[in-house]
Amino acid sequence: MKTSLITLLFCLIGFVAKAQNEDTQPSTKSIFVELGGPGLPYSFNYDFRFDKTKVDSWGMRLGFGGYAMDGDSFFSLPFQINKLMGKGPHYFEIGLGATFFTFSEDRNSYCVDGYYDSQSGQYICTSYESNGYNFILDVDGSPSIMGTMNFGYRRVPIDGGFTWKINVNPIFNNNGFWPLYAGVGFGYAF
Repeated sequence: MKTSLITLLFCLIGFVAKAQNEDTQPSTKSIFVELGGPGLPYSFNYDFRFDKTKVDSWGMRLGFGGYAMDGDSFFSLPFQINKLMGKGPHYFEIGLGATFFTFSEDRNSYCVDGYYDSQSGQYICTSYESNGYNFILDVDGSPSIMGTMNFGYRRVPIDGGFTWKINVNPIFNNNGFWPLYAGVGFGYAF
């Protein structure tokens, strides 16, 4: 099984390398991991240009992120329309989109009414109140949507390869606007 997987991996690497040698089009697609940014805590993303012949054009990114630990969980799906402006390999990036997210509310509530059960020796809660959830801005509940913007720098090698980006990502929802959220991403352009 290991031999089959290793063989498959080398075949895929060879196929990608051969396709890059034969193809003279620029790197208009990328995959990357981003800390912060529109995915909120972090996300894995796929980005592509609508015009496959120009890197400095309109495009879209789609991603997912999340975590689950100590009874808390968070899952996000960032979506954004963006535009790259400049000359390779240096680009200014702008974008606008939304991030759908859901989270567990177990730890965000407290007991407001109940009674003491003398047989079990425990307090039994009959009514809970939510503390609310806060990811920089207050959130009304789960699931929810956060609006996102993107202003930053992206380095995309002309022939593909290692790509990186650093951005300011203002976020907003019905409870407010936060202009100083940021993100940094690293990945592979092809």
